Amino acid sequence: MALTAETLVAHPALHARLRHQARLLLDAYEASPRLSSVFATQQRWLMAHIALALYFRGVTAAERGGFTAARFFEAIARNGVASRNTADSFLKEMLKYEYARRLPGGADRRSHPLEPTQASFDAIRGWLMVHLSTLDNFDGGQRLATFLDTQDSTVILHPLVADGLLSSRRIREPAGIFSLFTWLDNGGVVMDWLIAGMEEAPAGTERIPTGIVSVAAMAEWLKLSRTHLARKMRDAEAMGSLGWLGKRGHSVMWVSDGFRREYVATQTAKLAIVDQAFEAGFRVAATAAAARGAETAPKNGQRMEAIAN
Repeated sequence: MALTAETLVAHPALHARLRHQARLLLDAYEASPRLSSVFATQQRWLMAHIALALYFRGVTAAERGGFTAARFFEAIARNGVASRNTADSFLKEMLKYEYARRLPGGADRRSHPLEPTQASFDAIRGWLMVHLSTLDNFDGGQRLATFLDTQDSTVILHPLVADGLLSSRRIREPAGIFSLFTWLDNGGVVMDWLIAGMEEAPAGTERIPTGIVSVAAMAEWLKLSRTHLARKMRDAEAMGSLGWLGKRGHSVMWVSDGFRREYVATQTAKLAIVDQAFEAGFRVAATAAAARGAETAPKNGQRMEAIAN
């Protein structure tokens, strides 16, 4: 059975597992900062999941013709993710940076088929692998190995994950510190950075040191405006979510237990969605494979005849 958010929260190695995942996500960002920046806000992240899910569902339906802007706009509106103009700007940026491309066909721009490029495929496959690896680390499972050994595994898994993310109130409507960073470019990466640098601390520790000293260094690494990031950090400080052990900018930054709990709640909800999707998608795939095997296997009489001959 799929792991639940409640099961994950109760795991004794919870914080260590999430810190490791945060480091892996930061590695992915560092490997391709421009691509990661395209999906930098939660709104853009959800639009990317919608576009990829549309494409992959077309593949499984044997359409293999990409997805159209019209279908994308309809899905964005149906899920209440963004305005039509914001969705249109997002598609244009995907095309500009070659994370999507136009395919032949279509009478006009809205009906012109699009498909993700290899860079986008690699990014979502890597994102799925990080989360499957984290789930395996919780219970010693073999999800990642199964994913890697299964043909069209991303096509099978991703649309189900996207459905779960889009229907989750915890993911769509984050509270507290998460809502503060939701609309900040690379806000998710900022939170991963804070968690990745966090020292080991027992539950309930009010102020947890992170090892981070310089907001300027963080802004430079994230390609963010130092002024804008510093303003968000001050807002978070005013909320009591982070602060400095000494003088600001000359001592180690701490994050609050409340911040850590919010991060845990969101990450475990996301992991539970991925695991539920994995359970559903790969159980169906395994059943279909078994059915294909049964259809191609020789009947009893045929086997006996083969043995006799």
